[in-house]
Amino acid sequence: MELCQSLSTLNPDIILTFLGTSTSTGVPVIGCRCPVCTSDDPKLTRTRSSIHLQTPEQSILVDTGPDLREQALRESLTRVDSVLYTHAHLDHITGFDELRAFCWHRDEPLPLYGSKACLDEIQRMFQWAFLPSNTYKGYVKPDPRITSGPFQLNKLTVTPVPVVHGSVETQGYRFDYPGCPSAAYLPDVKHIPDSSWHLLENIPLLIVDGLHHREHATHMNFTEALDTAEELGAGQIYLTHLSHELKINQTEKDLPANAHFAYDGLRIHFNSQDTSATAQHLS
Repeated sequence: MELCQSLSTLNPDIILTFLGTSTSTGVPVIGCRCPVCTSDDPKLTRTRSSIHLQTPEQSILVDTGPDLREQALRESLTRVDSVLYTHAHLDHITGFDELRAFCWHRDEPLPLYGSKACLDEIQRMFQWAFLPSNTYKGYVKPDPRITSGPFQLNKLTVTPVPVVHGSVETQGYRFDYPGCPSAAYLPDVKHIPDSSWHLLENIPLLIVDGLHHREHATHMNFTEALDTAEELGAGQIYLTHLSHELKINQTEKDLPANAHFAYDGLRIHFNSQDTSATAQHLS
């Protein structure tokens, strides 16, 4: 299946992969017999939210949820150069130990980017990795780097986008690469503060939290996500962090033409040869 959206002249070597697209429970939900959880549609089986961004120079992971091992095996992910963290909720950090598999063949520490609060919590939970006694070759050697503004990962400019998500300090990320349209990833968000709004206005590609239909205290629901994307003037929209309550097959008809439901394994290829972005599931 292929969906083509015209974004602008794009670099052919940028690939964004949705490693996971579910809320914190995963889908199917343990013990649930609802139509979504019992469906045999592979696109309705969802692991915890995460993306991977491959540039010509860097392999970048956003969050390390509890399904990281499964996601890496499914997508043949064998290299990670940097990890970006959105916040310290368990469904975004508890796969930290799986990073060992990406450190067996590297001698230098692995850069971890995030807010101070997030990195402090990761260090508290996985203290062994941060201790001076962690000298065993191949173990994760974290290099925590607090994000206070835009930073460079080779040619890629990464800009933290602070958002409101309950009481925990949370940020999404904006990605800018020469020759490519800008993209933003906001998997956990209830509200975008005025101070972050300018970072997202007219963004060509917006990936945003669209939990389900009913109101939620800390997440945008389906309607809020689409309304916010429209206010921002987003070009293409992908909804992620989806719960089993959202019946995708019934709700797709309510999506505007530029909006789509993300699903695990969906890859967005930026291709300059036909000036389009091709999104496809590669199994």
